[in-house]
Order: sequence, then structure tokens, then C-alpha cells
Amino acid sequence: MWYVYVLYSVAGVKTYVGYTNDVERRLFEHNVSESRGFTLRYRPWQVIHSESYISKTEGIGREKFFKTARGREDLKVYVKQFLDNGGAVSAAAEKD
Repeated sequence: MWYVYVLYSVAGVKTYVGYTNDVERRLFEHNVSESRGFTLRYRPWQVIHSESYISKTEGIGREKFFKTARGREDLKVYVKQFLDNGGAVSAAAEKD
């Protein structure tokens, strides 16, 4: 199973989109073990949305969509829902 995940940094007011086969491991890497890169500067990160896919190709396609103008509009919706919830991830997002 492959996952597309959306991270949000409250401190940096930034979003990050990636894909992986282990969301918990990637979140740990973004918050603790990475020593360089974009996510290092805006720690801590929280997963605000995730989606699962059978194939890696589908996950990569969805990640690429989120990096388009239309996809960025979808990301704004996820961020707004997260902030409107007082920084808590919705039950629906946790289920994905």
C-alpha cells in the first residue's frame, strides 16, 4: 500500500506533500532524523491529510496533482479544516 500525505507546519505556515509506503516513518524522518532539506527548516510537522493507493504509480500521480494550481486549492481546504479544528486532524483524515 502506498500513501500520499500532506504535512502542515503551524510554526512555518507551510505545507508539504509526499508519498511513501510508511507514513509514520516518514513523519519521524521529517521531524527528527533528516539533516537537510525543505522540511528541516519548518519543524514540527503534522500530518493533516493522507490517502492510500494500491500502486506506487497512482500515489506519485496524486502527489503530482497536489503540486498543480488545482491541487494547491485542495490543499488550502485541508489546511483550513485543520486550523478550524483547532489544530486537530479530523476523524476522516485519521481514517485514511
